[in-house]
Amino acid sequence: MDYQAFRDYHAINLEAQTATASPVQLVLVLFDGLIDELARARGHMEGRRYEQKGESITRCINILNGLSSALDFESGGEVVSNLARLYDYCAYRLYDGSARLDVAALDEVAGLLHTLKGGWMGVLEQHEAA
Repeated sequence: MDYQAFRDYHAINLEAQTATASPVQLVLVLFDGLIDELARARGHMEGRRYEQKGESITRCINILNGLSSALDFESGGEVVSNLARLYDYCAYRLYDGSARLDVAALDEVAGLLHTLKGGWMGVLEQHEAA
């Protein structure tokens, strides 16, 4: 497989998705990227490709940190504080799971991310209906 061609296509596709996206749609794009990268990290862990696993885990944690830093703590109240704590927990579990080569930790985070993505999709539906 030509990985450079795949990366080029992915970059163009991502640029197209983000060009006119709303803030909620951007969050969903980040979630999609995060979930995809987490699956790659899991594959690298299972395939004993530890350097690539580390790079994927770092990307995942960076995305989580980006999601957390974009939260509006002043107007979001308790929901935003809880979401920030959940993002931090996911980052901790990824770091710990990576260090211990614990696939179950990655699976736990993947489950949480799918649940959170569903919540963000609900927010998007509400915004589109309004």
